[in-house]
Amino acid sequence: MADQGGEDARTEEREPATGGTALLIIDMLNTLDFAGGEAMLPAATAAADAIRALRDKADAAGVPVVYVNDNYDQWHSERSRLVELCAAEDSLGRPLAERLAPRPDDYFVIKPQFSGFYSTNLPVLLPRLAASRLILTGVAADICILFTAADAHMREYELWVPEDAVAATDPKRTSWALEIMRDSMKADTRPTDALTLDDWIAAA
Repeated sequence: MADQGGEDARTEEREPATGGTALLIIDMLNTLDFAGGEAMLPAATAAADAIRALRDKADAAGVPVVYVNDNYDQWHSERSRLVELCAAEDSLGRPLAERLAPRPDDYFVIKPQFSGFYSTNLPVLLPRLAASRLILTGVAADICILFTAADAHMREYELWVPEDAVAATDPKRTSWALEIMRDSMKADTRPTDALTLDDWIAAA
């Protein structure tokens, strides 16, 4: 597995993504070491549980899982070091890392800025996976999810942003971001108990 935005050679061997779909897990490896991080933790933990269930269903359906994660200014870091940092005993975000640590077969893209598309290999990886439809999950709904959704929309990806699988420092900010993605980016924002992965795939 290549990190630092490197591309995994397995993309040459695997079948096209089921339903043209890829599941993106954004910034859920997180120390929450920022203003509002403690306030975000309960919502982020609930989102992590929803994402974990969705990830299990993605595995069963043949939908690739792509972690897209900030480098937290760790410019010499890679996946294992980021996991170690976020899972440390003194990390506020440790419960998130415990629930959603990436597996060996998951793709992992490190991003330097808010959008998962900015200065990363995501624009190269997704076509290699034959993905034209994205499920965006993670934190923060009003920052990194929103910026990634905007870039994805400009690239004409279909979007599902399950409202129970994203979080922000304030529920109002989550609602605001979801409204923008729904109204301006044509994203489906129904929660995972109202729109299942099977339903999303069947609509492809």
